[in-house]
Amino acid sequence: MADNQCMFGQLVICRFMTSLNIKSFIGMILLVALAWLFSSQKRIFNWRVVIWGILLQFLFAGFLFCMPAGIKFFLFVNNVVVKLLSCASKGTHFVFGALAVSPGEVSPNGEQSLGFLLAFQALPTIVFFTALMSILYYWRIMPFVIRCFAFVFTRLMKVSGAESLCAASNIFMGIESAAAIRPYLEKMTSSELFVVLTAGMATIASNVLAFYTLCLKQQFAGIAGHLISASLLSAPSALLMAKIMVPETETPVTMGEIVEEVKGEDNSLFEAVINGAMAGMKLIFGIIALLLAVLGLAELLNAIVGFIGTRVNILFGWGFKWSLDGLFTIIFYIPAMLLGLPAEDIGLVAQLLGMRILGTEVRSYMELSSMLSQNAFTSLRSAVIASYALCGFAHVASVAIFVGGISALVPSRMRDLARLGFRALVAATLACLMTACVVGVFITDNSPLLGIAMQSE
Repeated sequence: MADNQCMFGQLVICRFMTSLNIKSFIGMILLVALAWLFSSQKRIFNWRVVIWGILLQFLFAGFLFCMPAGIKFFLFVNNVVVKLLSCASKGTHFVFGALAVSPGEVSPNGEQSLGFLLAFQALPTIVFFTALMSILYYWRIMPFVIRCFAFVFTRLMKVSGAESLCAASNIFMGIESAAAIRPYLEKMTSSELFVVLTAGMATIASNVLAFYTLCLKQQFAGIAGHLISASLLSAPSALLMAKIMVPETETPVTMGEIVEEVKGEDNSLFEAVINGAMAGMKLIFGIIALLLAVLGLAELLNAIVGFIGTRVNILFGWGFKWSLDGLFTIIFYIPAMLLGLPAEDIGLVAQLLGMRILGTEVRSYMELSSMLSQNAFTSLRSAVIASYALCGFAHVASVAIFVGGISALVPSRMRDLARLGFRALVAATLACLMTACVVGVFITDNSPLLGIAMQSE
C-alpha cells in the first residue's frame, strides 16, 4: 500500500516537470478567474465548491492516468464499450446490410464497406444504448450509481440535493436528467436552475457517447474510455463553474439533503426495452433534424460573412479569407492556448472548439476524426485533450433544447430559464475546457495510457 502511494506521488510530481503540464495547470486557474469575471455576484465566491470541484477532478484523473489500477480500469471500460458496439452492430447489419459496414470491416455475410455513412452506421447505435440504459434503470442499477455520485457532491461540495442529483444524472443521461428532479424544479433557486442548465450542456449522454466512439474508434481506439472519463470529470467541473458564475444567494429547499429521483414508469423489462428503443429513435430523428438545420444555417452565415468580408477586403486592400469557422477559430484561439498544447496544435483545437459552438459537437468530432486520419496533430496528447474539451453539448442549439425541454416540465420557470440560457452556455464551455486542462496536467506524450489505448482494440 505504501509502495503504491509512493509511486503515485512520484508519478504526479513527474507530470508537473514538463512545461505543457504546467501550462495546463495555469490554464485551470485562469479559467476559474475568467468564470469569476462573468459572475453575476462577484462579491460572493464559494471557495468550498471550487476547491472540492478541483480536488474531485484531480483524484479521478490522478487515479486514471497515474495508477496502474486506473489504467486497467480505463482499458476495461473502453473494451466493454467496444464490445457493446459490436453487439449493437448486429442489428444495424441485419436492417441496413452493406450500408452498415464500417470502413475496414466486412459484414457477417461477406459484404464490403461502402465507406463511412453516418445515418446507417453511427446513429443506429443510439437505439441500442438507449434501450440498454432503460434496462439498467428498470433494474435500479443506474439510479444506485447516480445516487452515489450525488451523495459525494452534496456532502463534499455542500450544494443542494436536487442540483447534485441532476449533475450526477447528467454523467449518464441527457436532457431527460431534468425529469429525475421534476418535483423540485418549481421551487429551485436561480443558482440551482443555472446548475441544471450548465450540467446538461457540459456533459454528454451515454447513448451519444457510443455514437462518437463509433465515429472515432478507427483512428483512436481508446476514445470510449476517454469520453466516459470526460463525462465523469465534467460533472464536478460544471458545478464549479455554475456556482462561480451564478452564486447561491437564497436558501435551496433541498440544501444538505439526499433526494430521490423520480422513478420510471416502466412496469416490465420488455416495456423498458420498448420505451428505450422508441426514445432512441426520437433522439436519432432529433439529431438528424438538428444537423440538417444547424449545418445549413451555418453555411448560410458562412456565405454572408464571406460576402461582407470580400467587400471589406476590397475596401481596405486586405487579403484575409473570411468565414464563420475562421472567425470562431480566432475567438477560441486564446481558450485553446490555456489547455497546455504545443504551439502547432493550438490552431487545430481552436478550430474544433469554434466548430462546436454553432455546428454542434457532432461536426467537431467528425472533424477530429478527419484530423487524426491525416496525422494533423504533432502529438497524440493534443488529440486526447481536444476530445475532452469537445465532450459536452456546449453549443447554441443546446440552449434552445435545454431551455425548451426543461420549460416544458416547469412552464412557470420559463422566463428564468431563458434569462440564464446563454450564460449557462458560457459556463458549460468553461467547464469542458476545465476538464481538458485537468487531463492536460496529468497526461504526457509518454503516458502509458496513450500507448495502451491505441492498442486496445
